[in-house]
This record gives sequence, structure tokens and C-alpha cells, in this order.
Amino acid sequence: MSDVAVKICGVTRPQDAMRAVELGASYVGLNFWPQSPRFVSIERGRELVAAIDGRATVVGVFVDASPEWVAEVDGALDLDLLQFHGDEGSDRIEPYGERAIKVFRLNGSFDASELENYPSVAAWLFDVHHADYGGTGKTWRYELVADLPTTRPIMVAGGIRPGRVRDVVARCHPAVIDVCSGVESSPGIKDENLMNRLFEEVADEGQIRMA
Repeated sequence: MSDVAVKICGVTRPQDAMRAVELGASYVGLNFWPQSPRFVSIERGRELVAAIDGRATVVGVFVDASPEWVAEVDGALDLDLLQFHGDEGSDRIEPYGERAIKVFRLNGSFDASELENYPSVAAWLFDVHHADYGGTGKTWRYELVADLPTTRPIMVAGGIRPGRVRDVVARCHPAVIDVCSGVESSPGIKDENLMNRLFEEVADEGQIRMA
């Protein structure tokens, strides 16, 4: 298994954020989409950022949010990266340049020329297309993003949980695996046993990478 970093997304509790970092998460995602069961307020976001305490990259997740909401959250929390998980175009994403993660939600195919519309982003994240915008636990054809013409990091999400990590990495060789529902007992509540198992699987070959 090639080197891979881990992002634990949809964190809502400080104790889960701390445990993810202790286990080796390079990224922790906080969801600021109000319709999500994993939504966190700015006030809870401050608690989570304090729990992370600079030991991992904090990613704010947005879905077709207004520029004002993105700016308010970013300004209040001093986010490291901003993940645009909806249908945002380059005009909404490019102003954030190398702090932006552009998400593509795939539905059977992907046209690599779409990458050209976002020349400044920090990374690409690929997930399965679903009305719930992530956290669905659905798998997809990860090999669709195995050989994309880009030097930027490839992140993959969707259906990744203990027991599946090795297969996902073998099929698309991502820089980062993004895990949400695969380590939960219920939406937004991370299960310590599942997180332990996930990181054990990643580290079995001594391949966990801190970004």
C-alpha cells in the first residue's frame, strides 16, 4: 500500500477531534452545511479548533454556501483549508486559491478536462454523487481517478471504512483518504473502536503519512 494520509471528516465533538489527531489524522473536517446532520456552529467550531490545537490541518466543508457565510466562518476560525463540496464554480473557488479543495461528485465517469477550470486549488477530492453531499457510506469506481493529469494531491471519499482501505488505495493510489460515516456509530458521533481499526489498517505496513 502506497503512502496515504488520513482525513477524518464530519467531526462534531472535541473528544473525537482529539482522538483523530492522536491516532494520526493529518486533516480534520468540520461541516458548515446547515442541512447536514454533522453541521457545527461557529461556536462549536471554535471548540473543535481548540481541541485540534494546530496538530492537524483544519478543513471547513461548505456546500453551495453564500460567500458571506464562507467568509464569516473562515474569519472566525482561521481555517487552514476550505472544501467546496457542492456545485460551486471556479468564480467561487478560485479566490481562495491554494486554500481551496474542489470536490467532484462522480456518477459513473469523469472528464479530466474539468480540472483545467480550477488552476489554483490545493487539492482535488472525489466522492460519489448523492443528494446528501457526502457521509453516505456509498462506494464507487475509485479507479476512475487513478491516472489523472495533475500534480495536485488526489483525495478520495465515499464508502471508506475499516476493511476497505487497502482496496481503495490499490485502486486509485490517492494522497489522502477521507473518512466520515465509516468510523461513526451515528452521524457526527465517531466510534473510537472503528477509528482505532482504521488507523491500524493504514499503519499495518508502516505507511501512514502525516501531511
